[in-house]
Amino acid sequence: MPRPLCATIHLDSMQHNLARARACAPEARVWAVVKANAYGHGLERGMKGFTLADGLALIETENALRLRELGWIKPILLLEGIFDASDVSLLAEHNINSTVHSLEQIKMLEYTQLYRPIDVHLKMNTGMNRLGFKPDDYAAAYKRLRAIKGIRNITLMTHFANADELEHPRLGVAEQVERFVGGAQGLEGERSLSNSGGVLHQAVLQAELHNDWVRPGIMLYGGTPGGGRTAHDYGLRPTMTLTSEIIAIQDLVAGDTVGYGSRFEAPGRMQVGVVACGYADGYPRHAPHGTPVIVDGVRTSVVGRVSMDMMTVDLTPIANARVGSQVTLWGDGLPIDEVAAASGTIGYELMCALAPRVRVTEGRLGTHG
Repeated sequence: MPRPLCATIHLDSMQHNLARARACAPEARVWAVVKANAYGHGLERGMKGFTLADGLALIETENALRLRELGWIKPILLLEGIFDASDVSLLAEHNINSTVHSLEQIKMLEYTQLYRPIDVHLKMNTGMNRLGFKPDDYAAAYKRLRAIKGIRNITLMTHFANADELEHPRLGVAEQVERFVGGAQGLEGERSLSNSGGVLHQAVLQAELHNDWVRPGIMLYGGTPGGGRTAHDYGLRPTMTLTSEIIAIQDLVAGDTVGYGSRFEAPGRMQVGVVACGYADGYPRHAPHGTPVIVDGVRTSVVGRVSMDMMTVDLTPIANARVGSQVTLWGDGLPIDEVAAASGTIGYELMCALAPRVRVTEGRLGTHG
C-alpha cells in the first residue's frame, strides 16, 4: 500500500480560474503560464486544465517541445526567450513564440537564417530591472528586429513589479504603464502587460491599461499575488489539495517535548499526531508552531519542528482522533496562501516545491486522496 501522502489536482478548478481570468480581462487573449512544471501541478495536467487558453507560456525550451509532442497546437511563448543560437531553428520548426529581452538574443536572430516566419515578444524594462530594454533603447531594439527577414509579428510587452499593490510607494503600476507607453510610442504591434496582479485589477486600471494578451500565472492555480485579498475574494478555487493521514499518536504530559531541537514543550496533558509528510515532500521545514492544518475536518496546528518525512500536529481539538485520521495540509478547505503566510513564504513556492516522491492524482474539487 502506498504512503498516504497525496496531492490531488483539480482540473475543474483550473478551468474555473481560467474563466475568471477571461472575465477580468474580457477583451484580451490569454497566455496561461505553465512554467515550473505548471507550478508543480504537472505539465500535461496544465495543458489539460488550460485547454481553452489561447496559448501556453513557460520558460523551458524542452517543455515547449514536450507540449507539441503532447498535441498542443495553439501558440507557445518562451517567457525568457532563447538561450543559445541553436534554439532559433526550434522556434521556426515548432512554431514557438520567443521573448526577446537582450541584444544578445537579437544577434542570435540576426545571424541565423529563418526558413519559416516566427513571432516574438519584445520586452521592455519599465522598472523591475530583471529583463528587457530600457524605454529609451526600446525603439532601436524594435527597429533591429523589424529588419530581420523572418520576424513576423512583434508583440510589445513588459512585466509589473507590484501589480498586487497598485499604489506601491516605490514603483506603482501607473508609473510602469506610463514608461511603457512612452517607450513604445509609434511602434506597431499588440500589447501584453498584465500578469496575475494586473489581470485581477484590470477593472480598476481599465482607463490606462490596454492588453491584447494577458499572462496570468498564480491566479490560475488558486493563489493570489498578494495585496491583502484572498483567492476566495477574487472568486478563485484551489487547484491542488495536499492530504495525508495520522500514522501515530503520542500522549504527552506537561514538560514533554516534541521533535528535533525539542522546540515545543507541552503545557499540560495533550495528544499529538504524527503525519506522514515532511520537508522532503515539499512541506516547508520552517513552518512554525501554529501553522494551520485540518484533521478530520477540524482545524488545528503544527507543533514542533517539521522533519524530513514527518510532522506533528496538535490533536487537542479533535474528538476521537485515531491512526488513519485524514489530514489536509493545504488546498480544499485550507488556502495554500494561508499556510504559506504562516511559514513566511508564498503559495507559489509551496506548489513548485512539491517533491517527485509525492503521489499525484486528479479529482474534482471536494474529492481528494
